[in-house]
Amino acid sequence: MWTEPISSMSRRDALQRLSAGFGAIGLSGMLGAAPRLPITPRAKRVIFLFMNGGPSHIDTFDPKPALKKQEGQQPSGKLYKAPKTSGFMSSPLRFEKRGQSGIEVSESLPRLGSIIDDCCVIRSMHTNVPNHEPALLMMNTGNIQPIRPSLGSWVLYGLGSENENLPGFVVLRPTPNIVVGPALWSNSFLPAEYQATGVITSDMAVDKLVANVRNPELSLPVQRRQIDLIQKLNGLHAARREHDSALESQIKAMETAYRMQTAASEAFDISKEPPKMREMYGDTPFGRSCLLARRLAESGVRFISVYYTSSNNQPWDTHSDHYKRHLELCADSDQASAALISDLKQRGLLEDTLVVWTGEFGRTPYSQENQDKNKKTDPMKRGRDHHHTAFSTLLAGGGVRGGLAYGTSDELGMNAEENPVHVHDLHATILHQLGLDHEKLTYRYAGRDFRLTDVFGKVVTDILA
Repeated sequence: MWTEPISSMSRRDALQRLSAGFGAIGLSGMLGAAPRLPITPRAKRVIFLFMNGGPSHIDTFDPKPALKKQEGQQPSGKLYKAPKTSGFMSSPLRFEKRGQSGIEVSESLPRLGSIIDDCCVIRSMHTNVPNHEPALLMMNTGNIQPIRPSLGSWVLYGLGSENENLPGFVVLRPTPNIVVGPALWSNSFLPAEYQATGVITSDMAVDKLVANVRNPELSLPVQRRQIDLIQKLNGLHAARREHDSALESQIKAMETAYRMQTAASEAFDISKEPPKMREMYGDTPFGRSCLLARRLAESGVRFISVYYTSSNNQPWDTHSDHYKRHLELCADSDQASAALISDLKQRGLLEDTLVVWTGEFGRTPYSQENQDKNKKTDPMKRGRDHHHTAFSTLLAGGGVRGGLAYGTSDELGMNAEENPVHVHDLHATILHQLGLDHEKLTYRYAGRDFRLTDVFGKVVTDILA
């Protein structure tokens, strides 16, 4: 793949390099030629709903009645660490068959259950380790160590933006603090123009979401003349500095910032939505973020990540008070997630928008005990620990089969059993639906070609429509 700026290459050279692989597929659009994709894309964009901390699979999408028979028994076999547990803990939540497909969904997710025929549930997900930091990095970047390019950056690198007036990759989160932080949406060694635009959604006023989006001092024509002058100077500077991706990105960013004054004011303003629509999503940070995600998808943003965080930046990390916290978290996430999928479908956008609902891993089928000052176990304070060998992920839209429960974990929810799906496989499938071959989407850095899925991954073709 190449790293030379366009200014240092002839059109002929650029096109020759384009034919060599997908690493610069976005360049074809910049040269005025449509990229040739060997895979027919089913999706144009992705909305990535991320439940920070790891939601429990056996309390959401993966019913395990066998746990009741082994209630209180100690887990055996290969465990990541010796647990402090009173044994297996069945879910008190009722699972019901929903939709025409009859997929069983927990009562904690009634709204997602009502649209399960539009969704695919993968019950056989697994990842490398049960520690938050490496698992977060794996799900968001395909590698357990920092810093690698994020999924969104790879997508933007491969396809470019649909709307030159808005960022192609936007990250929405209600709080500045999040475990691992910007490494989850970093461009890493990819050119700087593929870095995400981070947006804090605690205050939904447009000028708070996008700082300094408007220039209060200068009119647009005056700004235009000013930018033209600066860009000429930047161009002269760039001509003497080959391979300076940061400078190229800065030149592009200034143009985007200028155009965003109008586009962002429209796309980021959820107050333009009818009250009933805002009510449907829920007046919560996650609900408002999901509504904003729909507006951004509608406006041509290629990849939107929505992180479910709160004052606790890992709210789904329920080591104690599991069922109280689980029900509270599910009520919020369920309403907003189902509203988003339903809203996209009603607008005709779900067909080419892939929605992903997931965490970094699941939670143990056995309890995690928490003790009071007297060292007496309080059964009402039981939690569930991290669990990486089996968990669930939900997909909707973007050419994925609806009404499908794919793969299984074993009867206790301990390990992915039938049709196991690794995070690399999930990433390969997401890229495939966007028309990208995960083995060919590469970038040469430090003497070798890198890709999102490293040397692993296969497309899960059985879940594709």
